[in-house]
Amino acid sequence: MAINQTTTPNPLAMTGFVWLQLLLLGAIWGGSFFFAKIAVSVIPPLTLVLFRVVIAALALHIYLLGRGIRFWDYRQHALGFAGLGLLNNVIPFSLLFIGQTALGAGIESILNATTPIWTVIIASFLTIDEKISTNKIAGILLGIFGTVVMVGPGILSGLGGPLWAEIAVLTATLSYAFASILAKRFKGIPPAVTATGQMTASTLIMVPVVLLSDGIPNLAAPDGGVWAAVFSLALLSTAFAYILFFSIVRAGGATNASLVTLVVPVSAILLGTIFLGEQLGFKDFAGMALIALGLLTIDGRLLAALKNRKKDRVFNKS
Repeated sequence: MAINQTTTPNPLAMTGFVWLQLLLLGAIWGGSFFFAKIAVSVIPPLTLVLFRVVIAALALHIYLLGRGIRFWDYRQHALGFAGLGLLNNVIPFSLLFIGQTALGAGIESILNATTPIWTVIIASFLTIDEKISTNKIAGILLGIFGTVVMVGPGILSGLGGPLWAEIAVLTATLSYAFASILAKRFKGIPPAVTATGQMTASTLIMVPVVLLSDGIPNLAAPDGGVWAAVFSLALLSTAFAYILFFSIVRAGGATNASLVTLVVPVSAILLGTIFLGEQLGFKDFAGMALIALGLLTIDGRLLAALKNRKKDRVFNKS
C-alpha cells in the first residue's frame, strides 16, 4: 500500500479557496494592463520591467523580514529562482511591454488567453500528474472563444498590428507556460519566498540589460501619475500577485494556475466599467458567460453533479 501511495501522483484539487485565489489574481492582473499602458507611454519597456521587479523584490524582502523568514536559508535554490525569474518575469514582461507599444488591447488579450493551451500541452509531456483531458481542452477553448466574443469587432483593428508584436506576445505566453511547470518544483517552499527569489533574480538580470539598452534610468522624467501606476504595477500586480500565483500552483498545479489568463479579460472589462464609466454590452455578458462555462467545465464538479443527478432520476424511475 505504501508503494502505491508514493508511485501514484496525488490529483491536484481546485478547492473553493483556490478558485477564490484564482479569481482574485485575475482581478489583480486585469488591472496590470491598465497600469502598464500608462507607464509604458513614458518609460521605455525594459526600464519599466526593471522598475517593476526591483520595487517588488524590495517589498517582498521587507515582507519576509516582518514575518521572521530568513531568505538566505533558501540560497540553495538560487539557480531555480533565476530560471523562474527569466521565464516568469524577464522574458514575458519585456515581450508584453514591447508588444503593447504596437498592439491594441483586444488582440493582446486574445493572444494572452492562449496561455492555458500551451500549459496543457507542455504539462502533458513534462509532468505525470497533469495530463490532457477532454474537460480541460473543451473548457479552455470555451474560455478563449468567450474572450474573442468580449473583444468583438475591436479584434479586427488589432489584427492590423505588426507580426513581430504578435509573435512577441505569443512568445511571452509560451514563457509563462514553461514557468508554470518549473514553479511546481518549489512546492515545499513558502509562496512568498519563491516570489521573493524570483523577483530578486529578475532584478539582478535586468540591471545590466537596462544599462546596456536604455542607459541609466531618468527618475525625474515620469510624473506622479506615472509613478503611481509603476508602484501599483510592482506592489499589487507583481509582489502580491505572485504570492497568490505560487500558492495556486502549489495547490492546483500549473495548468489550473494558467487559467488566470481567462479571468483577466473579464476583470479588465469590469474594472473599466467601475472606474472609467464604460458600459457593459450584450457581447460582454455573452463572453463572460462563455468564460464562466469554460471554467466550470474544467472544474468538472458541476458536470459530475449533473450526471449523478441524471443517473438518480433514471434509477428512481426504474
